[in-house]
Amino acid sequence: MVRHLSLPSFSRRKLLVTASIAASAALFLSATAPLPVQAADRPHDGGDITFLIDSLGDTWIPNNSAISSFQGHIWGHVTDKLVYVDAEGKVSPWIAETWEQNDTATEFTLHLKSGVTFSDGEPLDANAVVANLNIWYAGRKNEGINPIGLFPKTYDRAEAVDAKTVKVFFKKPTLGFIPTLGYHGSILISPKTIAQPASVQADLSKTVGSGPYVVESWKEGDHVTLVKRKDYNWGPAAVGHTGPAYLDSITYKLVSEPSLRVASVQSGQADVAYNASPQELKSLKEEGFTVATPRYLGFVNGWAVNTKLAPYDDVKVRQALQAAINRQEIIDTVYTPDWKLATSFIQSNVPGATDHSDLLAYNPDKAEKLLDEAGWVKGANGVRVKDGKPLEITLHSNPYLATSKSVDELIAQQLGKVGWKVNIRAYDVVTFGEKVKFGGSAVPAYEVTRSFIDAGTVASILTNANNGENWFALDERDSVLNELRDKIAGAGSIEERKPLLDKLQQYVLEQGYFIPRTQIVQRIYVQSPKLKGEVYNGIAYASYYTAYLSDLSE
Repeated sequence: MVRHLSLPSFSRRKLLVTASIAASAALFLSATAPLPVQAADRPHDGGDITFLIDSLGDTWIPNNSAISSFQGHIWGHVTDKLVYVDAEGKVSPWIAETWEQNDTATEFTLHLKSGVTFSDGEPLDANAVVANLNIWYAGRKNEGINPIGLFPKTYDRAEAVDAKTVKVFFKKPTLGFIPTLGYHGSILISPKTIAQPASVQADLSKTVGSGPYVVESWKEGDHVTLVKRKDYNWGPAAVGHTGPAYLDSITYKLVSEPSLRVASVQSGQADVAYNASPQELKSLKEEGFTVATPRYLGFVNGWAVNTKLAPYDDVKVRQALQAAINRQEIIDTVYTPDWKLATSFIQSNVPGATDHSDLLAYNPDKAEKLLDEAGWVKGANGVRVKDGKPLEITLHSNPYLATSKSVDELIAQQLGKVGWKVNIRAYDVVTFGEKVKFGGSAVPAYEVTRSFIDAGTVASILTNANNGENWFALDERDSVLNELRDKIAGAGSIEERKPLLDKLQQYVLEQGYFIPRTQIVQRIYVQSPKLKGEVYNGIAYASYYTAYLSDLSE
């Protein structure tokens, strides 16, 4: 039975008053004495926390929502993964205790931990893992259940050898298989849930996972409350804890306005505010609040350019776009020193990332020269024209990144200096998903905020090979890119793959296929200093499985 909770009311007037009180108190304390420092303590059981979040998307179908920047927080506590991947890309055991692969990376054997159960008591055994691998790969598209986007498209089949052993087969070498098992879409769901139609899977209260928390109640557009499983005893050793969670419950409450989320943490009405404004972080740190800006493993924030849409079918125009952006100004103006300059089109903490900063240097003179060579002439209003048409670009601000529109507005000024006319459009999460697609006929530059675990998956995403996403609308037209893609996919070792990944990064940036803006911090956390012990994984999600409230015993 779903129990309906009496949750705190977060009215704008009340929160603005409490924010004012909190700010006044901070000023008083800073003028008199520093905030008291909590005595060192140890994790202990008990306590409830409230996490304020700005959205939870439009569906709870696991395959469709597990990769969401928002729902991923809940799935990370309700479900487990086969492996754990930390913020530096290191892979370690979780439900899979050990694994082996053959010399060609086409066959893998997973050995599972004993005694793991889903919250309905059913075993998380080899048959359950096979059912999950199959749904991640294929989905059930006719029912509206999508495959997991970054799950290897070279997958052939999986077999349960015995209750604790799974053998997985691929059609081609797939070095990235094991790391991708730690991707946030690769969540382990009960086979009974997988067998249900999409309409049932969309009911969060009916989804069964094996994680340290279960869903106690949820209300669409309002909240999700999780309570801990007391019999949980198979957490990843990498986080330093394997038994039941310490906190009794976590409530994710929807509050759309960033200032209200932050004010409620300042006033003690909530414990965590998600996606605060970067400009607030310095003062919040000074007030004694915990601020976290973890970078995930994945692509930097930037644009995938549609090469089928004129004038971006011209390499000189794309290269001019690359050179006309002042990336340091973006960090200095919109962000804080917590953000880092892009050095490639993938984050610098990804194993296999290499530094190509020289290709991303701000050089407006170079941009002007390239546009001159491409036949774009500046008019009296400063906008370049060719064949009677203006040099124009429409930017669709990404709703998954709170700062996206501010960055777009700054870049519009930068591009305007060399002759671009820039239009900016902003949609909500649902509309953005419907209207803005890679290679869409009206989308010259698709803003990317996308994570991945293993760099080997990148090449197949960029093209249309093996049902890839064809980010640049190149199809099979670029033989150099296709050759790099195939060699990366066919590499039998990390050592063989590394120089190929370096060449791929250089080539994509030289061609102006991808226009980096900054390394991405997509998830910003402002947290009460009483809440301690959280862990951030390779996808920059905060896990409160290891967290505790430090003042419970005081």
